This record gives sequence, C-alpha cells and structure tokens, in this order.
Amino acid sequence: MPRPKTHDDALRRRLLERAGELLSTEGPAAVSLRKIATDVNTSTTAVYSLFGGKPALLEALYDEAFTQFGKNLAAVPVTDDPAEDLLQIGLAYRRGALEDPQFYSVLYSKVVEPTKEMSRAAGRTFAPVINAVRRAVEQGVYVAEDPEQIAMSMWGIAHGLVSLELNGNLPPGIDAAATYELALRAHGRGWRTDSVNTTESGEAAAAKPPRTR
Repeated sequence: MPRPKTHDDALRRRLLERAGELLSTEGPAAVSLRKIATDVNTSTTAVYSLFGGKPALLEALYDEAFTQFGKNLAAVPVTDDPAEDLLQIGLAYRRGALEDPQFYSVLYSKVVEPTKEMSRAAGRTFAPVINAVRRAVEQGVYVAEDPEQIAMSMWGIAHGLVSLELNGNLPPGIDAAATYELALRAHGRGWRTDSVNTTESGEAAAAKPPRTR
C-alpha cells in the first residue's frame, strides 16, 4: 500500500497517537521519528512537514494531551448541584483516561519541559474542577476551605485509582468503575457541611459525660 502524501489533520492526529503509545508503553527512548512514521505508514518528511522535528512533535503531543483532556472535563454540564457536577467531572476524568491512555500518560510524563505558557494552558484544563468546588463552597454545600485544596485532594484520588487501573494493578475481580465512583462520592461527602456538622454533633455527644440520677 502506498504511503499517504496528504499531510492533513488526520495524519497529524495519527502521528501524535502513535507517539503517545510509544511513550506510554516503551518510554521516551522509543519515540523515534522514523519508527513513528513507519508505524503510521508515512514518511519522515511528513513528520518534519507537520512538526518540524522531534522536540516540536513532543511539545505538540503535550499540548494535544491537555487539550483533549480539557475538552472531556469542560463537556460536563453545569447544573445547580455543584457537588454532583464535581462527581460527574471525576467520572469524565476516568472515561477520558481509558479512552485515550496514550495521551493520559503524557499528562504526567517528564518527556517535555513545559514553558510557562504551556503550564498555564495545562492548569486551565482543570478549571472545571476548581470552578465546581468554588461554587460548592460559596453555596455552603462544602465547608469553607480553600477550593484548590479540595480539588487537589479529589485529583489525587482520581489519578491514583486511574493509574492503578491503567497499569493493571487493581486486585483481581474488583469492579473498577464502581470502586472509583464510590471513592469519589465518599470524598465529596467528607467535605459537605451537613456531614461535618453531623460528625461534630456525634463527637460532642460521645464526649459528654453520662447523666447521673
């Protein structure tokens, strides 16, 4: 089969996907322009035409990973229930990682040293998470804590469980989807004002000395 000569967006996407696959499965050393071109059935000339070289390809891969992931999170509708919105964003996080694992691994790799602008763009990817938490705090649904702190704790849970799933490190027989949602719901309940008030009331009752007749 002859190699395609059209250097279009579809070819660009295939090259980035293959670069991400090699990076995630075999490491940075496996990301060779010649190998990527061969695997995608094109020429290194096409790669240079689209990216200009390996450093630019890796930067494009980094940008594509965050752009695609950002779209997944931003696509979650905003409702009048910020706590539920946050859960749905968390579920979208897992779906995006499972649908494009070759891009997800790039988000946390050190193969690219991001510029300040790239870091700012990456930070904007998680704006829906921060915004949902901020609304929950402002509406009194969550306790009055730093929204970024709450968002970071959720991110840690999501990333940890997703990474275990992608790497095949979850215990055999476990329902990954159910466990993931259960963990996110438990995390959300822990920040709710009604949960905190109930816990404090229970602790106060337990600490109160018993009545004497």
